[in-house]
This record gives sequence, C-alpha cells and structure tokens, in this order.
Amino acid sequence: MEDALGRLAHHFARFAETDGRDDPLYAAFATIIGADPALMALLLDAPATQRKPVLLLAALHDRILAGEPHPLAAYYASVGGTRAPDGDLAALLRDFIRREDAALRALIRTRTTRTNETGRCAVLRPVLQALATRLGGTEDQPVELALFEFGCSAGLLLGVDRHAYDDGVETTPGERPDAPLIATTWRGERPAALLGAPRWRASRRMGVDLQPIDPADEAAARWLRACLWPGDAARRERLDRALADARRHPVPLLRTEDGLAALERWMDELPAGVTPVIFNVWVLAYFDAASFKTHVERIGRMVRERGLAWISGEVGKLAPMASPPGCPVGESPGSGTLWTLQWRDGGKVRTDPLAWSHPHGRWIEWLDAGRARSA
Repeated sequence: MEDALGRLAHHFARFAETDGRDDPLYAAFATIIGADPALMALLLDAPATQRKPVLLLAALHDRILAGEPHPLAAYYASVGGTRAPDGDLAALLRDFIRREDAALRALIRTRTTRTNETGRCAVLRPVLQALATRLGGTEDQPVELALFEFGCSAGLLLGVDRHAYDDGVETTPGERPDAPLIATTWRGERPAALLGAPRWRASRRMGVDLQPIDPADEAAARWLRACLWPGDAARRERLDRALADARRHPVPLLRTEDGLAALERWMDELPAGVTPVIFNVWVLAYFDAASFKTHVERIGRMVRERGLAWISGEVGKLAPMASPPGCPVGESPGSGTLWTLQWRDGGKVRTDPLAWSHPHGRWIEWLDAGRARSA
C-alpha cells in the first residue's frame, strides 16, 4: 500500500505542476490531496489502470454537479461558484470527502474518465475530407462513407458533419444555429484544398465502447460534464450542445469487449458502394503492447481485404517517422496527437501521417502528403 500511495503522491504532484495549471482549483486540490495519504487512498478502490488524479477530481465534480449542498460548491465555476482557492479550501475539501465517502467510492470503483471532446472534430473533419479526396469524391459527387467510432463514449464525434467550425480564417455554419462551435487554429500552412464543401456524405454511423454513454441518460451525461475542468466554460457549452445534437440524432452505441468483431458484422450489412471508416482518438494509449499489436493486425487485414479505411488520432504509435511538432508554451511535452490514415490504394495498403494536433483540437499542423508510406 505504501508503494501505491507513493506513486499516487508523484502523480498528484505532477498533475499540480502540469495539467492542473489550466485550472487553479484543480491545482490546489492536487496539492492538498497529494500531501494527504488518507485522501489519496480513495483511489485505491479503482482498478490499477484508473488510479489517476483526474478520476478522483471527476468524482468530486460529479457530486457537486449532482447538487449536493456544501460550501465547497462555492469554488466550482461550473455551478456558479466564484470563490478562489484560499485558506479554507483544504478543510472544506476534507469535510466534503468525509460526507460523500460512499458515493465517491462507488464512482471511483465503476467509472472511468471520459472526455469525449468534440473539439477533436476540428481535425477529424479535414482528415475525412482527405480520405474522400483519395477516394475520388468531389463537391458535386461526394463519396458515401459509413462512420464507425471505436471507443465512442457518447458518440459525439459521429456528428462531425453537423457541427459549426471556426479556424480563424473562415466560419462554417452548423446544421442548426445551436450546433456546437468547434474553434481551432492552424500552425503552418492551412490546407485550403481540403476545406470547403464536403466531398463525402455519411450514410451510416455506429459506435462501440466498453462502457458507452447514452446521451439521453442525464446521470451518464453528468459524468461527462464532471470530467471537464470546472473553470472551462467553453468546453462545457460545447459538450452540452453536442449532447443535445446527439439526442436529436441517435445512433447505435454498442457495449462490447470486441469492437472489431462488431465492426465486421456491421460491414456485412453495408450496401454496395459505401466505404466503411473506423476511427479512434486517444483510445489505443490504453492498450498493452500485445493487445495493440493484435488490434493493428486485425484492422490491417480488413483494410487489405475489405476496403476499410482507418483514421487514428493517437500519440504517434502508428507512424513514428512523423516528427512531433515543438511543444507550445503551457502544454505538456508529448501531448501532441498524430492523425494517420490507413487505406487501400489499388492493391496496396498505405499509412499516411496527415496532421499533428492539440489533444483537444485547439490547433492543427497539417503534414506534407508526400510523407505517405506503403505498408
């Protein structure tokens, strides 16, 4: 137990120095909890892979969002609080944890952190356009795609073509005035040829997850809100709009431990002329080496034999030859997300590194298409 608590203390200290810098309340929480073994011990109820500061912080946030009356709520901007961290915070935090002990432990045992960040659509959108261009799609004759999200959470990225976008150069309206607004900026050249009217159309959509979230389930939706930083109003508004959009456009979200088997069954039912596309964002980082190898091999076979296209936004595992961009001020080193496209080009399977981005899509750095490689 002492070793486990020592590791947790290290994680909380690192969180306070890096990720927690974006939210003064969370930085203060991490400092308080990381110095108190009794508070850190709450995380020992979680599976070993989930014993991270963000899980405990999300559990605390969930109980605040549930409306549990307590003075600690005055520090949470997400419920209207305006109080900055002060000398009373530690005592109030300990009292709230004592009162909510059973509820917090239940969340820690059963929940996992889920961002389901729709800001990633800022990158997914031009990547889908790049795929459609490779498949011969045009603005006048868009190609038919079937979108399959692996690790879908609430499936919010599946609404990529309904959102509004602002990349600092132009604004593209969404399907409705209340559509989520996805803002991003380009680092380096902006690939104008990949923007503009879509060269693809989604005819089918589906998601799979170990624990999918029903957007219509308010308690489950609250957990998604709880996983956001309390002070980030822009992400909170974007999430609420995306959840409302997902409720208006429900898609099948399947709970399964073998998402690729579900993908094969789904592809069997697709009409001729539709290209199946699987995509994942910040999912494969949770795979161990053996599972990752098997996953890549299974998808590669489907790309080669069935014409599947694979879009992956991860931390560089699939195309390590793509040099990561410099780390912007204020971001954690190594947090850049590499977007790759694997597809069948004639008789060959190609893996093209297409872009680097912020983990939540705040910036995009498009890569030279000439860096594609054959696999």
